[in-house]
Amino acid sequence: MPKTYDEFKQLDMRLDMSRGKPAPEQLDLAWALLNEAGSTGFLARDGFDCRNYGHALGLPEAREFGASLLDVPVGQVVAAGNSSLELMYDALAFAMSFGVPAGEPWSRGDVAFLCPVPGYDRHFSICAALGIRMIPVPMTDDGPDMDVVEALVREDASIKGIWCVPLYSNPSGAIYSAEVVHRLASMPTAAADFRLFWDDAYRFHHLTDTRHTTPNVLDACVAAGHPDRALIFASLSKVTIASGAIAFLASSPRNLAWWQQRSAVRTIGPDKLNQLRHVKLLRDRAGVEQLMERHRALLRPKFDAVTAAFRERLTGVPDVSWNEPAGGYFISLYVPAGLAKRTVALAAAAGLVLTPAGAAFPHGDDPHDRHLRIAPTFPSLDEVHVAAQGIALSLLRAIDEATR
Repeated sequence: MPKTYDEFKQLDMRLDMSRGKPAPEQLDLAWALLNEAGSTGFLARDGFDCRNYGHALGLPEAREFGASLLDVPVGQVVAAGNSSLELMYDALAFAMSFGVPAGEPWSRGDVAFLCPVPGYDRHFSICAALGIRMIPVPMTDDGPDMDVVEALVREDASIKGIWCVPLYSNPSGAIYSAEVVHRLASMPTAAADFRLFWDDAYRFHHLTDTRHTTPNVLDACVAAGHPDRALIFASLSKVTIASGAIAFLASSPRNLAWWQQRSAVRTIGPDKLNQLRHVKLLRDRAGVEQLMERHRALLRPKFDAVTAAFRERLTGVPDVSWNEPAGGYFISLYVPAGLAKRTVALAAAAGLVLTPAGAAFPHGDDPHDRHLRIAPTFPSLDEVHVAAQGIALSLLRAIDEATR
């Protein structure tokens, strides 16, 4: 292993760690099984020909499958194409153009969204693309700072929603507490059509023996008298095939009717052949959990390699800290103020591409230039060992430069 930044640079790495992608070994877990499932035919359980148009809300057995994964009634689930990000974009675009049930089109006035930071850059990109003003709010280990959230939404009717990644948040690894979920569901909002955009991307992506959960947000919203408040998004992209899985939307019956009305204009139905083979492959929630145990066996050593390198190189370094997530796809590294961009640049000069500094903030602007999102999933374990050392050495060089 390199002992200095210069030694790391001499390795002349060619490694891109900028995104949290599944490794080829993870994709291989489902590939053969999906091929086998796909060879079993094209007829659904009721004899429906999955090669044809129809079932705009998804194959019935795929919707049942999604309902079992998300703990919601089957009539409140859409089984769609590959990407939950597409569903999030569409939901916001529909709201901007037409409004949500019984509401005015959001585009008729100033529209803002609360963005817990650090957060998911693609959430922020959707807002930027649709002209939605973003208001950063701080994250805690239990979720967004609810004192800040409640104060903002209570007075400002332009705030129409908040992005939430409730379990193993991207990139902080936060797990929303029961109190946070209850407060999000029940808080008074100046906007009557306020929505929780609930991105449950990492529901089964555990890295420890403990299968953490968060409370059912739909139930919490119903109990609080706001049955239409939450829109849940999830997918199997990091469970089976990243480019060819199933995405789900779950919400209230009223919101599902709204979705069906708006989406019917742009689609005659999803890829039901792919939905069919997923149901045949995974069968039920237990099938997903068994497959994810195999993912964990591949991923946990990579996360351990990163945290071991950081402990070795960075323990005791002033203003440096990192989290050790219990699940998800990322590690957050906090560096001395003003040095995140320089650390990324030094790593790039050595052939290691990291997520751009500031990516976890709206418009890429980390006001303190402190946060780095580390994505260890895609490289091989040997590459992660070297890269983790390189990240630490790049940071130490940046610190040394700043203190000369």
